[in-house]
Amino acid sequence: MSTNPLIAIRAAEAPLRAKPSAYPSELQARVKGREKRPLGDLFGLSNFGVNLTRLPPGAASSFRHAHSKQDEFIYILQGYPSLYTDEGRSLLSPGMCAGFKAGTGNAHSLINESEEDVVYLEVGDRTEHDNVTYPDDDLCAKFVSGSWVFTRKDGTPL
Repeated sequence: MSTNPLIAIRAAEAPLRAKPSAYPSELQARVKGREKRPLGDLFGLSNFGVNLTRLPPGAASSFRHAHSKQDEFIYILQGYPSLYTDEGRSLLSPGMCAGFKAGTGNAHSLINESEEDVVYLEVGDRTEHDNVTYPDDDLCAKFVSGSWVFTRKDGTPL
């Protein structure tokens, strides 16, 4: 028997994530405007997360990054984001999807370089002790006890 009575919702009506970003406050400007609706959390999902994310023009999904243990997947619902990976820039469109296998080191980020909103679903697992590398920035992260801990590449705290 389920302890969560929520059966189904309209994703676009889900509440926005209370905290706009897990990045340290001095770094949050890079993802300013990004809105995430944590859909998986509403249903009590604990093995993986699902977010409905909106990027207004000029906004980025994240710093370009690669996970050591967590797989990620995106599915574009609306708009034309630019996907930046180690291979360069790819323009995505509605109906396209992309997956990022953990441990490959191939860093990725979406940037809305268009004049209209981008809306996409993002799915990722929640593997403990995941390490994240950011090849373009002096930044590292580790997922410990359900939270991200950020440092500089030399281990200095932020």
